Amino acid sequence: MSTIRIVEVGPRDGLQNERRVLGHQTRAELVRRLAAAGLREIEVGSMVRPDLVPQLADTDRVLADVADLSLDRSIVLVPNRRGLERALEAGAPAVAVFAAASDTFNRRNIGRSTEDALAEFAAVAAAALAAGVPVRGYASTIFGCPFEGAVTSAQVVPLVEAMLEMGCYEVSLGDTIGVGTPEQTHLLVEDVARAVGLERIAVHMHDTQGRGLINTLTALDLGVPAADTSVGGLGGCPFAGEGATGNLATESLVAALAQRGQAVDVDLAALTDTADWILRELAHDPT
Repeated sequence: MSTIRIVEVGPRDGLQNERRVLGHQTRAELVRRLAAAGLREIEVGSMVRPDLVPQLADTDRVLADVADLSLDRSIVLVPNRRGLERALEAGAPAVAVFAAASDTFNRRNIGRSTEDALAEFAAVAAAALAAGVPVRGYASTIFGCPFEGAVTSAQVVPLVEAMLEMGCYEVSLGDTIGVGTPEQTHLLVEDVARAVGLERIAVHMHDTQGRGLINTLTALDLGVPAADTSVGGLGGCPFAGEGATGNLATESLVAALAQRGQAVDVDLAALTDTADWILRELAHDPT
């Protein structure tokens, strides 16, 4: 049975919309605890403007604080070429770029059309690869957009193809507002597989309607080798609606895989303790 890779996105995607802003020491401690629990690929932050996203300010200091960890990948999200420059200056081991399958979402979220976003990220990817830094891609709004409604695989597949062509080692398919079903997941994964295969595909399922786990397991059963999750279920899209839950909790996926005999090398007790700790730091009630 093939090993499932888990990409932990809590320190970036999980924290970016939180009301409470954590200092870089606490965010570095979160990365350290996640690594100690056995997670080997962690999205540690983003090089966005600190005045716009103060939750992710000082990502360069987080990187410095965790530089001694032996992770397979520490990933930093970069929104543009300036963000990449900052990531390279900080010694980021890997970077990520992101675009939505919905043109309106791109315009509202990053101020560019899909075409312009892909052109920008192609330049970012080329510069990163020239510097020896691998690039991950995120293709978001794979099932639905809060502005356009339903999104089809005919919109998603070309986006995935473009990201792979620009040199991304992997593209993560994101159900940004958490509206997908297992049936939709099955159909989209099949369409993506026909176009590009599944070796360089991951899934990033939000739990807005309580289907994050089943949608993720559906994709994994079809041969997708990796899944993004967030400790404590932190995160979620601000466009998903008031009170919407966030990402699929890492501990939920680890527990489900263990029950199915697909155990990953992660200490579930340590992971659960980490989830309780970070939820307390954020003034949430532990789940």
